[in-house]
Amino acid sequence: MNPAVSAVTDRIIERSRPTRSAYLSLIERERDGWIGRPRLGCANLAHAYAGTPEDRDAMKTQTQAMNIGLVTAYNDMLSAHAVYYRYPEQMKVWAREVGATAQVAGGVPAMCDGVTQGYPGMELSLFSRDTIALSTAIALSHGTFEGAALLGICDKIVPGLLMGALRFGHLPMILIPGGPMPSGLPNKAKAAVRERFAEGQATRDELLDAEIQAYHTQGTCTFYGTANTNQMMMEVMGLHMPGAAFVNPGTKLRQELTRAAVHRLPRIGVHGDDYRPLGRCVDEKAIVNAAVGLLATGGSTNHLLHVPAIARAAGIVIDWEDFDRLSAAVPLLARVYPNGSADVNGFEAAGGMPFVIRELLDAGYLHRDIMTVAGGDLTDYGSAPTLDGDALTWAPAGPTRDDTILRPAAAPFSPDGGMRILQGNIGRACIKVSAVERDRWVVEAPARVFADQLEVLEAFKAGELERDVVVVVRFQGPRANGMPELHKLTPPLGVLQNRGFRVALVTDGRMSGASGKVPCAIHCSPEALPGRDGVGGAIALIRDGDLIRVDAEAGTLEALVPADEWAARTPAAAPPAATGMGRELFGMFRGLADEAEKGASAILAGAGL
Repeated sequence: MNPAVSAVTDRIIERSRPTRSAYLSLIERERDGWIGRPRLGCANLAHAYAGTPEDRDAMKTQTQAMNIGLVTAYNDMLSAHAVYYRYPEQMKVWAREVGATAQVAGGVPAMCDGVTQGYPGMELSLFSRDTIALSTAIALSHGTFEGAALLGICDKIVPGLLMGALRFGHLPMILIPGGPMPSGLPNKAKAAVRERFAEGQATRDELLDAEIQAYHTQGTCTFYGTANTNQMMMEVMGLHMPGAAFVNPGTKLRQELTRAAVHRLPRIGVHGDDYRPLGRCVDEKAIVNAAVGLLATGGSTNHLLHVPAIARAAGIVIDWEDFDRLSAAVPLLARVYPNGSADVNGFEAAGGMPFVIRELLDAGYLHRDIMTVAGGDLTDYGSAPTLDGDALTWAPAGPTRDDTILRPAAAPFSPDGGMRILQGNIGRACIKVSAVERDRWVVEAPARVFADQLEVLEAFKAGELERDVVVVVRFQGPRANGMPELHKLTPPLGVLQNRGFRVALVTDGRMSGASGKVPCAIHCSPEALPGRDGVGGAIALIRDGDLIRVDAEAGTLEALVPADEWAARTPAAAPPAATGMGRELFGMFRGLADEAEKGASAILAGAGL
């Protein structure tokens, strides 16, 4: 193993020893004392079987056979999840082929950040992850399943599914992806129309036409944002069938990969010949693999929230310093939009995840010896799936087919992973620089302070930001308003940078996988709004005109204000809590949410995990 990766892994194992031990004890007790079907009363079982008369006789008599719980995020408002419409009925047939049965255990919400971005519904986005985790726990709480298939792809859905499922970690589970939509309008062309619209040079009709050409059918969006980063992570953690991440929907190969997952589940169940419970698959090494994959592919910064939350659900503690240390050691092997011109279909065609995993394994950056759902170890995930007639087979990954998209570990795009932790008198923040030109890694400019991203847009349109500027958007943390994405800032900040100004963003909110060429210090912690201890973050002390230095070279985030003046300042008053669009119902989540570095989760904090 690479010594830096090994050292971070040891650091996480040691830090997590008491919580991981408690977690493993929990899932062992659950396995041994599980209120499963043989122990349920007859009336309970009758209720469970009544909705599936076609499988009732098999469920009655085959007490050692697996009943697979399907937890689905299907809806047809979200393109990535619309593909799941027919999955349950197909998966029931495939379960019968191996003597098992399957039932839809429950559905989980699946909201789309692409629909809500810039509008009040986005303030429910991050907490939808906790809601999904709770919904997953409810789905699996009936005690009638010996394994589960988790059908979800996008931003908060995969982390939420795992957070809930890991509390049932004695059960085997496999994540079932649906794949990316075929390529439409290239992402760079779409971004150019957005910037033209921000400058008043394109009409709304032109913008809508461009957006529809980009997001044109079922499947995940094709840029490398949070949804596709989720799929990468499931591969490097060994929770998919190998190579399943980026196969397009509606293809025979996609169907056969899902069928293989259904067939595999009974084999890794407690009555199978290769027991592989989820809680053992997701261990410290798998979590490190997730972080390494994120850095090596230039994935979404949202996972600096999601990976810690997933890890906590399995009794594992990872912090931003771990990411920072890994980023300094792990090379960048992929250029996928917004870190390059290719989309995920181009990434897949160039070699995709099998190439990345093979390269990272051979160079010692990924842990090979993890328990995967496929059998063996992570070596299997260095092979690509293919069809030999109707038969599903795997072939070892070859060399890159396009070195403008994928490069070997010996000749990477960058020697490091492009994420940094910034620290200073403003707090602790994250920055992703893999798509930022090196001469913009350091920005020192006067602050312009806002409490809402729409105020930034108004100032931009009024010409008030036509200068070197550090835009500060505060009261955007989980406690303040649920930590919405600040997507709408990307085009105007990009326009200002294109005009030659030195521009940066500092926020206690999120910017996600859609961030790109503008340096953004995000997830600033502590957030501006005081917590239960009455203490808020220093970002609330910044005033218009303060000289702010965002320095990704030195890893610092500073307000260049005399220390005595800084210490004497009174924090800015928080805006009133917003109501409408259901936001008031999530007051409990905002009140309980912990800091971004811990995962910004209300349910994990409330559970004392």
